[in-house]
Amino acid sequence: MQPSIFNTQVPLTGRDDVFLMNMFTDAQLVVSRDVVDLLDRVGTTPDLAATLDDPERAALRDLTEQGFIVKDRATELAALNRFFHDVREDTSEMRVTLLTTLQCNFACDYCFQGDHGDYNAHAEKMSMETAHRLCEWVEMKLDELGSSQFALTFFGGEPLLNKPVMFETAERLWRVTRDRGVEMRINVITNGLLLTPEVVDRLEPFGLNGIKITLDGDQETHDRMRPLRGGQGTFDRIIENIRRVAHRCNISIGGNFDEETVDSYPALLDFLEAQEFADSLVKVNFKPIIRETPATMPAGVIPLTAVGADDKPLGGTCMTAAGSGAGSVCDSCNLLDTKMSYLREETKKRGFPTIDGVHMGPCDIHRRHSYTVGPDGSLYACPGFTGEATSATGHISGELEERHRRSAADFDSIAAWKSCGDCAFIPVCAGGCSVAAHSELGDMHKPACHKESFESALVSLAEEAAAGA
Repeated sequence: MQPSIFNTQVPLTGRDDVFLMNMFTDAQLVVSRDVVDLLDRVGTTPDLAATLDDPERAALRDLTEQGFIVKDRATELAALNRFFHDVREDTSEMRVTLLTTLQCNFACDYCFQGDHGDYNAHAEKMSMETAHRLCEWVEMKLDELGSSQFALTFFGGEPLLNKPVMFETAERLWRVTRDRGVEMRINVITNGLLLTPEVVDRLEPFGLNGIKITLDGDQETHDRMRPLRGGQGTFDRIIENIRRVAHRCNISIGGNFDEETVDSYPALLDFLEAQEFADSLVKVNFKPIIRETPATMPAGVIPLTAVGADDKPLGGTCMTAAGSGAGSVCDSCNLLDTKMSYLREETKKRGFPTIDGVHMGPCDIHRRHSYTVGPDGSLYACPGFTGEATSATGHISGELEERHRRSAADFDSIAAWKSCGDCAFIPVCAGGCSVAAHSELGDMHKPACHKESFESALVSLAEEAAAGA
């Protein structure tokens, strides 16, 4: 026997107890230091069982049952390999992130979508013909996989700039899933400017699960960071739109900060707390802005260099909007340790639900049957690689070129966590964000480590567990 490599410990402030958590089994305990000492003796004390009294033997059994003690490292690593294999091959749920368009009506200061002048003149927009073909492809895949659940996330660009495709796709796939007894849910990731009760009316009958909207700080900061292309502010209109639909559907709030704007977020949280729709917000979470040019970035902000052609980072995909909300798109990407922890605590102080910073993954890039579909029908393993032709893993037409096969094989082999040694956070991190690794390290197969973020979040989780113990 030996202690699991996925054990973590947090001494509790003002107490003689310790919070134990196993990142593989998710077991969480508040124990005395005697139990910690017993755990430390496992694997180092010969014939340990013979030296224990009855309470210690009972504690040892409990620790073993909850995964804190394992047979040996080889057995535990074999279980970890099975876990990642099962995640990758799971067919119980099919997930599709649909980019209805790469066009956008905003001119965000940190935008990934290239220039703000003529981008909409050449950005892709899904046609109704392609949308129909997408529905046929989903129908075929559901029959092939036998999935019991189907999750559809509308994304962009700004997905509401192509509402006809959204509505047609939602309605048709609802019929497809109903005919097969498959549970369907829809998530929308939007800047919120075009969100209306009519949008909710159209999507609600087809399994609308939630809508995620981005607010980048208080009114003044948001209007500076996320104006319309004509320079007009957007905060007030977005808030009014939220007010009109919050009682109708799940609303999540996200936001993107840098060193210059992070201090405006407590004011935003105070504002949200005072709104009549505050109790309707199902999640509030903020993450760091990802800048294009490292030389112009504030200290501590994580850079992403171009993935796509023509120096357009991420091929035009609006990754600043992804995650932290209704969908499953990249909730674990690009954690900025200190500020992330600060804003998470400020959010909790005001009673808003937020991520705990520990249960973050594995992300969808590790799931074979989680697909991103570009406006032209190309398939990708992750929204972060959308728009880069060499990263496409196929097409909804079923036609496979050699580049698709090479790319699919490359993504299938992602296992950055195998280079992470004995890190306890491997089961919830899986080696970090592959887009970040590609951009920061030049290789999506390398770990993109943000261990400090997990450690900071673990301390907060421990204190909360202790308060409830």
